[in-house]
Amino acid sequence: MSEWKECKLGDVAVFQRGHDLPKTKMTDGIVPVAGSNGIIGYHNIATTRGPGITIGRSGNIGTPKYYKDDFWAHNTVLYIKDFKGNDEKFIYYFLHTFDFQGFNAGSAVPTLNRNHIHEIPVTLPPIPEQRAIAAVLSSLDDKIDLLHRQNKTLEGMAETLWRKLFVVEADLAWKKGKLGDIAFVGTGKGLKRTEYVENGLYPIIGANGEIGRTNKFLTNEKLILTGRVGTLGEIIITHGKVWISDNVLIIKPNENRNLFPIYYLFKSLDFENLNVGSTQPLITQTDLKNIEIQFPDNNILDSFNKKCESAFNKIDHNINQIQVLSRLRDTLLPKLMSGEVRVKA
Repeated sequence: MSEWKECKLGDVAVFQRGHDLPKTKMTDGIVPVAGSNGIIGYHNIATTRGPGITIGRSGNIGTPKYYKDDFWAHNTVLYIKDFKGNDEKFIYYFLHTFDFQGFNAGSAVPTLNRNHIHEIPVTLPPIPEQRAIAAVLSSLDDKIDLLHRQNKTLEGMAETLWRKLFVVEADLAWKKGKLGDIAFVGTGKGLKRTEYVENGLYPIIGANGEIGRTNKFLTNEKLILTGRVGTLGEIIITHGKVWISDNVLIIKPNENRNLFPIYYLFKSLDFENLNVGSTQPLITQTDLKNIEIQFPDNNILDSFNKKCESAFNKIDHNINQIQVLSRLRDTLLPKLMSGEVRVKA
C-alpha cells in the first residue's frame, strides 16, 4: 500500500454548507432538493452540478447521499464542491466508513461543522484503484436497486389487477360484510430492549417496518400488518419468522384466499380517516374490524390469490437476494477502504 496517500479529508473533498430554501419558495421543477434525509422536494434551479454528494449537516448528521444529476443542496446538508480530482463514487462509499456523530457540534439539534471534519486524517488509494473499488461496490448496489425495482413492478402489477377485479368490475350482487367477518384483528407483543440483538436471527417489525433484530420469533405465518400507533398507513405482509411489536396491528384472514385481496384493500384505504388519536395517530382494532367490505365469489378470490402468490414468491426470492448482496457489500466496504482487500485497477 505504499502508493496510498496519507492526508486530511479536506485535501480529498472540500465541503460547503447548503443553501436556504423554505418549502414556500420551492418552484415546481425537476431538480431534487437534497435534505439531510434525502430528497425533500423539487425546484426549478440547481445549486450544484451532478454527480454530487451530500452529508447531513443538521438533524440527521453525516449520512452520505449520492446524486447523479444536478440538485439543490439544502442548508441542512454539507455538499462537496470540489472532489480534488478524486472519483466521486469512490468518495461516496469512502464517507460511509466515518462516524460523523462524534463531530456533533450542536447542543439541542445535532450539527456538523465542515471545518471540523476537514481535519480528519485519511489514507486514500490512487485514482485507478479508487475507480476499481467504486466499480465493485456499485455493481452490488446496481443489482440491489434492480431487485427493488423488480419488486415494485411486481407489486404494481398485482395492485392493478386488484383494482380491475375488485373496483372497476365490482358487482353490487357481491356479498357485503365487515372485515371482522373474514379476518382476525389483533396486536403484536412488546419486546424488552435486552432482547434486541444487533445481528439477531429474526426481524422485529414496527409501524415503519423493521426496527431491529432478535433471536426470538412471534410468528412464522403470512400475516398483514399495519401501524397501530405513531405511523399509520404502512402495509406489510410478513415473510418467514418475525417478531411483531405491540405498536402494530395484525390482520390474519380466516381463509388464505382472502390474504391478498385484504392486503390491497388496505393499501387503498385512507388511514387518516381511521385516526382516533389526540396527541399521536392511533387506529383501534374495533375500527378495523368494522371496515365495510364487499367480496366476490371464491373462484375470483382463488384466481387472484394464485396470481399474487406467484408474484410474491418472486418478491420473497428477491428480498433474500437483496439481503445477501447487502451483507456482502457492507462486509466488503470497510475492507476495501482500508486496503485489507485489494482490487486490480
